[in-house]
Amino acid sequence: MENQENYTKVKLTINLVWANIFGVIILIPIVLMYGLPYFLIWKDEFQFSDFSLIHFIGKFWLVFSFIIVGVVAHELIHGIVWAKYAKNGFRSIKFGVMWKMLTPYCHCKEPLKVSQYIIGAIMPSIVLGLIPAILAIITGNFLLLVFGIFFTMAACGDFLTIYSLRNEKMDYFVEDHPSEAGCFVYRPINNEQLKLKS
Repeated sequence: MENQENYTKVKLTINLVWANIFGVIILIPIVLMYGLPYFLIWKDEFQFSDFSLIHFIGKFWLVFSFIIVGVVAHELIHGIVWAKYAKNGFRSIKFGVMWKMLTPYCHCKEPLKVSQYIIGAIMPSIVLGLIPAILAIITGNFLLLVFGIFFTMAACGDFLTIYSLRNEKMDYFVEDHPSEAGCFVYRPINNEQLKLKS
């Protein structure tokens, strides 16, 4: 993006506490969306013991490993997609952790078009949430279903960021906020505004 003085820079951030609360709120519709077809297809083989604490404790290290790998993959997917659109590729991508909230992040240091930014923002929920859940429904794999539910819920911050961009035009530019959850939107200044500004 060139000539930033021709744009109005608007800050759009989300509250991480609210994002975590929202993640709990959307858990029920996500469980229904994925769990209902799973149950209807696999009800003859469905065991309520799959929900027991003992069942999950027995598979703790497997579940824990999948969560760690999934969290890393979530941010990496953001980076891969945004790097594809960024002029400077992976040199514009930064990974880190917001330690106050124990929240990992991927930050793109250059502006992207809103459409490109949204694709990068939503992709982890598709790759780690939707696709594993569909595979779980097809194969009857309960742990894969849990994985899909968890990583759809883990994308709630991405969903909120995308929602905050709902009124922006797809060819506007958007840039990650460097230290908060959210972004800056660059809205073009029209000719009359440019005259007043000059």
